[in-house]
Amino acid sequence: MTWPAPVTLAGDHVRLEPLNIAHAEALKASAADLGQLWYTSIPTVKGMEAEITRRIGLHDMQPFTVMTPDRTPVGMTTFMNTDEVNRRVEIGSTWIGRAVQRTPLNTEAKFLMLRHAFEDLSCNAVEFRTHRMNFQSRRAIERLGAQLDGILRAHMVMSNGTLRDTAVYSIVAAEWPTVHAHLLHKLEQ
Repeated sequence: MTWPAPVTLAGDHVRLEPLNIAHAEALKASAADLGQLWYTSIPTVKGMEAEITRRIGLHDMQPFTVMTPDRTPVGMTTFMNTDEVNRRVEIGSTWIGRAVQRTPLNTEAKFLMLRHAFEDLSCNAVEFRTHRMNFQSRRAIERLGAQLDGILRAHMVMSNGTLRDTAVYSIVAAEWPTVHAHLLHKLEQ
């Protein structure tokens, strides 16, 4: 049995469905205008099917297609590094198309995932990780209410051969009620 089990999460601004190869063409269109950044990995148009197949095949990952409410695929996000024994998940490997950036879509996606993690899966903590130099991602994680746990220096080798310092953030169960209220307030604005 996979933990967490595949689930669809839906709100007013976003729908998260289990990632499916049938979403590939729309995801290619959404990723086409993003380009590549040296400090992060966004699937290329040419590599989209391979990335979808990779994510679906990993045992410690529950990947989602990020969709608009009308079910147009616009990105991906994932519960990863799942740990049922310690009741922890990481939310990561997220990317969304330029057309939906700076909209309520990503905030609501994270809200739905956090709510599922804390209220349905009874998680003790939800973690976020990003490259120390990915300031856009770090600001977005901090806006959610996550706290910086620390920096893992020289944590991993990137595909371009550079060493990644990984900024690790988390939200713990005791903080969820406050984070919940904060995110609801942001979504109501």
